[in-house]
Amino acid sequence: MNNNAIYSTLSQKFLTHFGASHKYAAYAPGRVEVLGNHVDYNEGLVLSAAINFGTFFIASPRQDKTCRLVAGDIGEEVSFQIDNLLPQETATWSNYIIGVLDRLTKDTEPTHGFNAMFLGNIPLGAGLSSSAALEVCAGKALSAMYNITISNIELAKIAQAAEHRFAGVKCGLLDQISSIYGKENSLVMSDFRDLSIRNLPLGKDACFLMCNTNAAHALVDGAYNERREKCEEAAKFFADTLDHPVTALRDVSSSELNSHADKMEPTTLKRAAHVIGEIERVTKGHDLLLQSNLKEFGQLMFESHQSSMDNFENSCPELDIIVSVARKIPGILGARLSGGGFGGSAVILLHPRDVEHATQAIATDYEKQVGHPCDISVIKPSSGAHTII
Repeated sequence: MNNNAIYSTLSQKFLTHFGASHKYAAYAPGRVEVLGNHVDYNEGLVLSAAINFGTFFIASPRQDKTCRLVAGDIGEEVSFQIDNLLPQETATWSNYIIGVLDRLTKDTEPTHGFNAMFLGNIPLGAGLSSSAALEVCAGKALSAMYNITISNIELAKIAQAAEHRFAGVKCGLLDQISSIYGKENSLVMSDFRDLSIRNLPLGKDACFLMCNTNAAHALVDGAYNERREKCEEAAKFFADTLDHPVTALRDVSSSELNSHADKMEPTTLKRAAHVIGEIERVTKGHDLLLQSNLKEFGQLMFESHQSSMDNFENSCPELDIIVSVARKIPGILGARLSGGGFGGSAVILLHPRDVEHATQAIATDYEKQVGHPCDISVIKPSSGAHTII
């Protein structure tokens, strides 16, 4: 269903379930990471986009302190008290919302609960951040209902804290920022040193394919932690070696990396090479977008994936096959893994006129080589989260 149909369906489900119409509503989109892989915790730069799939959250206040929360797709309900917000051991999907509510109301004492329901159309398991979309739209609607004024960046931090404290996921801020700051036909450029954010034009002559490999997502804590630790080791090495301050790999150039490569432990060198290269690719990508040079921008995406294969080693055979296939298809400008890697999805840049041909070619070749299909969705950079009523 498209977004209008989702909202209409959700409104009717709410009316049927609670016996009255909702009073507040908000929407938040999913996101796709376009360039800048594993650089957020290195104080780097990332290019991402809000997408044309998202989640709606609707609510009405109650007279008592009970909160009734319903997942619109499965009809499951969770009930709790507004003055006793604790993580749920069952129906754990509710923790994303309860966590947002906990941080949102930490300086207030809400006098009433609510009835609420949510529904979305973000493909699950495709790496499009359905959880961040849920957190953000819940935050938008509930802050309106409780008359709580917060900035967009504060909302992003509240949503991140909900994942950390209630869902047990140590995520960064990229997903929430992308969902909040998205703009139609534009990318979101996030600076994770100062949390400054700006939109850059992608234009109407470009869209993305999101290709879900349907491979087991093998991002285990050990793999992530190893890479993060190696990045920290590299930053410490350069802080002790270079004659200027270094607090993160953001402060190191590729020329400085190459000058001292022979003194570095090989794995640490590779991890640092990926991050430093990614930050420089995003900087180049920024300039190319301002020049409307999508052809060269796409090449940066191919380079990014190659670095993921060779240096960061966070790809997988299925992702590599999709990117390899994409390189050979006329009309495709760039392709790379999106998000954490180790499985999940690849993102492909192309002109809308080439979508049908590219989709068929990728699907056919992928299934032939892997033995099972991949799920392909057309992704368009879209507007960010907003309150509807």
